[in-house]
Amino acid sequence: MADRYLTVAGTGVHEIEIRRSRFLCALAPVTSEEAAREVIAARKKADPAARHHCHAFVLGADGRTQRSSDDGEPAGTAGTPMLEVLRRRELTDTVAVVTRYFGGVLLGAGGLIRAYGQAVSEAVDVIGVREYRRLRLVEVVVDYDRAGRLENDIRSSPYLLHATRFEDVAHFDVGLAPDQGEAFHAWLADLTGGEALAEEIGETWLPTGRV
Repeated sequence: MADRYLTVAGTGVHEIEIRRSRFLCALAPVTSEEAAREVIAARKKADPAARHHCHAFVLGADGRTQRSSDDGEPAGTAGTPMLEVLRRRELTDTVAVVTRYFGGVLLGAGGLIRAYGQAVSEAVDVIGVREYRRLRLVEVVVDYDRAGRLENDIRSSPYLLHATRFEDVAHFDVGLAPDQGEAFHAWLADLTGGEALAEEIGETWLPTGRV
């Protein structure tokens, strides 16, 4: 079972021009096929005059769902190279849509393959990549008089602060890698004099930052 995956860091559009043809690559993070197809439909609506809106997307932490379309370009010259870039960059939960405005110069099959792949690759470079990890989630409960300092200490620690809630006491949800549990509990006990309570509440996927 995968414990790590990469996706695009955000939504954006990057344009390149090759022999007078414009290639606009839109990238977006998505978590379902329905969401991916909504992005594709939105790009078609945004550029109705374009000749082609080719796409590729990969879904799931294991990248199991993969789809692509040449949208009228010669078979295998658009969607396939776009999908190959996503796979080569190890991206999932990601949709890429490349809108092409034909510039009057035929690129040939090889030229199209290179152009569509380049459009996606450059867009990934510009928009960036974010890492997600499967982490153990621990709920830490502490009195208010220790809450401010503890929150700052968690943020500056190797542990990932996922969420905070302030009710009758302060609650911090902290993400831990599988090998961090023992060290975290010892660190927390030492930091709070044993006054903080910590309970494991399951696992979840959390963003650990841009890579």
